Amino acid sequence: MNELELKMQGKIDRLTDKTFRLDPRIGEGYFTAKYFLKVNEIIKQNLPDQHVTMQFFQRRDDTLLCGIDEVLAIINKFAKNPSELEIYALDDGDIINANEPVLKISGKYENFGFLENVIDATLTRRSCVATNSRDVIKAANGKDVFSMADRQDDICTQPGDGYASFVGGIKKVATDAQGELTGLKGGGTMPHALIQMCGGDVVKACQIYAKTFENEQITALVDYNNDVITDALKAANALKERLGAVRVDTSKNLIDRYFEGKDTSKFDPHGVCKELIFALREALDKAGFSHVKIVVSSGFNPQKMSEFEKFKTPVDIYGVGSYLVKNDICGFTGDLVELNGKNEAKFGRKNFASDRLKRVKF
Repeated sequence: MNELELKMQGKIDRLTDKTFRLDPRIGEGYFTAKYFLKVNEIIKQNLPDQHVTMQFFQRRDDTLLCGIDEVLAIINKFAKNPSELEIYALDDGDIINANEPVLKISGKYENFGFLENVIDATLTRRSCVATNSRDVIKAANGKDVFSMADRQDDICTQPGDGYASFVGGIKKVATDAQGELTGLKGGGTMPHALIQMCGGDVVKACQIYAKTFENEQITALVDYNNDVITDALKAANALKERLGAVRVDTSKNLIDRYFEGKDTSKFDPHGVCKELIFALREALDKAGFSHVKIVVSSGFNPQKMSEFEKFKTPVDIYGVGSYLVKNDICGFTGDLVELNGKNEAKFGRKNFASDRLKRVKF
């Protein structure tokens, strides 16, 4: 399909806020830095009708661009006389490099300049999440990645972050909010809380889950007692074909009981390590449960995933959380680079030419 899955099969209208549910306070200046609001007053009283071009870029190579559609919706809804603006933009999903313009807006400064920091913030957040998601998808080597980023930031970020992760290639999310813009529905396994309320009995937790949701395959969370292989086999023997997967979420501060009495001098046995997953796969297969998949989570990032894949660790699904919303890989800047038809910019900045930008009309 593509062209971003045919704009999420018609769910994304890049020129309106029907999709993005924009906060009306954007138009009131609530999210705008005060000095942008003040300069608007100064311009209107002293330098009206200055025609400027504002250019947006960032400083990192191989960044996956995201947030353009949302920004266009912001401009269309909150800029003054948006149809009079001349706008050129790239697309969500484009790969960009350092200093490459992704958006250019030309028109009267007082009609759109107050949106500068809102545009910067939107492009930065969405592109960071999209790029992080793209990187974990690459590292997963064709295996599924489940976004567990719902618990890593303000809940209000979930719809936008879920969209950005989709742009990066992630198709499994934890909450309906993460799938709001893409049509994905939240899913997952079971929380440790369910096992806790069963007194640490993983089998009981699986059984009452299976009883409650009769048409679902069960994914057993097997690290609660820090005895992954023992509890995985107990769950498999109890549920048989109803058990679709086991999830290992061992804290990096712990060493699973499987390693008691074993020589661990040649590797780090803490947390969800390769050696534990190999042993788990072998135990399940020997017991006749080769159909049971293995899900891993807790501290996974592209580096750890690449290490797992390098050694062909038998993982079926990676759960990734905090890495996806790590927000330090790129930062967008908006600069004025043209004044009344002539180049004019702060020292060190200039109007970058681009044959990739496409005209956008409202």
